[in-house]
Amino acid sequence: MKKLRKVIEIIDPVYVMEGAGVKLKRSIATQKLDYLDPFLLFDHFGSDDPEDYIAGFPMHPHRGIETVTYLLDGVVKHEDSMGNLGILEKDDVQWMTSGSGIIHEEMPRPYNGKMEGFQLWVNLPSKLKMTTPRYQEIKSSRIPEIKSEDGTIIKIIAGEIRGIKGAVNEIFTDPTYLDVTIPAGSSFEQSIKPGHTTFAYVFQGEGTFEDLDPKYEENETTVHATKLIIFGDGDYIKAKSKKQPFRFLLISGKPLYEPIARYGPFVMNTREEIEQAIEDLQNHEFVK
Repeated sequence: MKKLRKVIEIIDPVYVMEGAGVKLKRSIATQKLDYLDPFLLFDHFGSDDPEDYIAGFPMHPHRGIETVTYLLDGVVKHEDSMGNLGILEKDDVQWMTSGSGIIHEEMPRPYNGKMEGFQLWVNLPSKLKMTTPRYQEIKSSRIPEIKSEDGTIIKIIAGEIRGIKGAVNEIFTDPTYLDVTIPAGSSFEQSIKPGHTTFAYVFQGEGTFEDLDPKYEENETTVHATKLIIFGDGDYIKAKSKKQPFRFLLISGKPLYEPIARYGPFVMNTREEIEQAIEDLQNHEFVK
């Protein structure tokens, strides 16, 4: 018999300033939730005021991780040490494997005065920490979309749903990354591989996730934007909307169960590896 995943924690994002002065809502990599193996960080950026984001993220390094940017509105210009130049626009995705080392910049620009999107950091296993960097830019036209009879829309950024594979593949942690919109009065059920770490990020409207942990004393709870929902283990999740549409990201991945040494944009397994990354950067040997 299939097991429904229980909600085990609900996280309120906190505001932080990053880059050259970008205001973000952060749910992973906070005092409340430091790490959700294999996910190292989750940010929600967005504002109608360009002063909140226009300074962007000038050239900065990464090693040992993958960064995933999903843009809902606005424009982001990307440039990196591998020679990649790219422009992310509405509903585009960037999946960057920093591996042994990459230096890049992400500079946002508003479109019709709006900017909104998400960034996720995914850990790399020790055997791939120093792999060759890779940059994937996926235009919205390449992201599969499923529309159910009740009007539910599922955008498949990564993973496989109903035999349809997402736009991003060949990622070690075997991730699923879905953008789900449920119209008022409808429901959504999704299988998830047992053992995979799973969370949802509600960013529009409100709805319910069924079969909560007994400490909530209910079989379901209403969750409204913006909240991050952590699920326990199981085979599937079920969500419902009520009086208004309900939109959330559903993200899962295979945990690594490895030690973490973290220093800003570097995530390795030991302190010595972090010190080597810093030394490489100082000696202009960071980009291999």
